[in-house]
Amino acid sequence: MAQDLIISISGMRGIVGENLNALTAANYGCALGTFLKSSKGKKKLSVAIGTDTRPSRDMLKSAIAAGLCSVGVDVTDVGIVTTPTVGVMLRHLECDGGVVITASHNPVEYNGIKLLTSKGIAPPVGMAEKIKTIFSKGDFSFVSSRECGKIAINTGGDSVHLKRVLSCASKNLIAPKRFKVVLDSINGAGGRPAKKLLSILGCQFTAINDPPTGIFAHNPEPLAENLEQLCDAVKKTRADIGFAQDPDGDRLAIVDEKGRYIGEEYTLALAAKYILTHKKGPVATNLSSSRMIDDIAQEAGCEVIRTPVGEVNVAQAMIKNNCVIGGEGNGGVIDLRIGPIRDSLIGMAIILQLCAETGKKISQLVEEIPAYEMTKQKFTANKKQADKIIAQAKKTFKKAKVDESDGCRFDFAGGWIHLRASNTEPVMRLIAEFKEDAKSQTNLDKITAIIEKITD
Repeated sequence: MAQDLIISISGMRGIVGENLNALTAANYGCALGTFLKSSKGKKKLSVAIGTDTRPSRDMLKSAIAAGLCSVGVDVTDVGIVTTPTVGVMLRHLECDGGVVITASHNPVEYNGIKLLTSKGIAPPVGMAEKIKTIFSKGDFSFVSSRECGKIAINTGGDSVHLKRVLSCASKNLIAPKRFKVVLDSINGAGGRPAKKLLSILGCQFTAINDPPTGIFAHNPEPLAENLEQLCDAVKKTRADIGFAQDPDGDRLAIVDEKGRYIGEEYTLALAAKYILTHKKGPVATNLSSSRMIDDIAQEAGCEVIRTPVGEVNVAQAMIKNNCVIGGEGNGGVIDLRIGPIRDSLIGMAIILQLCAETGKKISQLVEEIPAYEMTKQKFTANKKQADKIIAQAKKTFKKAKVDESDGCRFDFAGGWIHLRASNTEPVMRLIAEFKEDAKSQTNLDKITAIIEKITD
């Protein structure tokens, strides 16, 4: 059975040719432009558009650009770039919004249209709902021939983005170390700027899955089971570190010098460890991210602010509380000096800086952080099934502390379990983290039994 097009707070995502096509994209462009015209109060508006490397990128980019121009909004095409680069460029060019054509970590048959505000952040719920309503009703404010928007091309995104990243890193400290790095950019948009960054920082690097074809050499989500090639390459080349990006370059996973995948959760933890050594301040992350960040912040005497899952929620909390670092446990580091969006490039720079400054290997740095056992599962579940799972879990874990700000999180003395429906896929996610003991396994067994019974 065909899947429904998913429209969420950050835009839309679907399967090209099945529920996502040029007509849909053009109408979405019309809706975005119509909303901007009604809310900005400006005579002339502009939107920056960038794409990852998927083969469907040009079709969707052309369609959404046509939609924007048809309602009188100018478009700046910044080409194939990372998602954070679009955020940087739209602010640099003083655009009124941004669009990224990407389906993030989803397989090649998917693509999506991610929206950004003039601040380079995903739209808040109210704004997203208004755009969705305009799209659903088809209530577009078309203009005459003379008022149609124009399309310009700007290829300077990498340079502008890298200049900001390099302003936050010490080349003089990192370059003499001559770090050996293996980079897996999974045939996506992140390889080109990442290679430039590593070169400028004096690293010796080997790039695998590098051609930006959008035909992914392996499942593009940067998880352990998808990064065996990277692990082998790190061991074979005797590298100091392996970096894995997702197709749009906003997430970063790490492989240590022994060729071991250390997990996406450590990306933010290591970045926070470095930043909090140099500047004290609050840290923001979501409910599903590891409590390692709490241990690191506590050692530095700093506060951790927890938010519902979603980049926009973390970014808004960071801006509101003037956080010095933040992000999500999916390998997403947010540094407001660059922008309010996850960014693999600043993640690489910070972690290389940490290694250079401490003189320690990645495995040594990891060993210094208190370890927990984390379980992440994804399973198919419709809304009715998801509601039943959460209801039954509440009955089962009556003594747990419950947080329902995003799905349902159950906190126990030795750990936590978080259940939530995805905003971008017809699935439910289970994230759990405990210290190793039999009681923890009992809680996981209970929730697994609930899920299997309801989804069978």
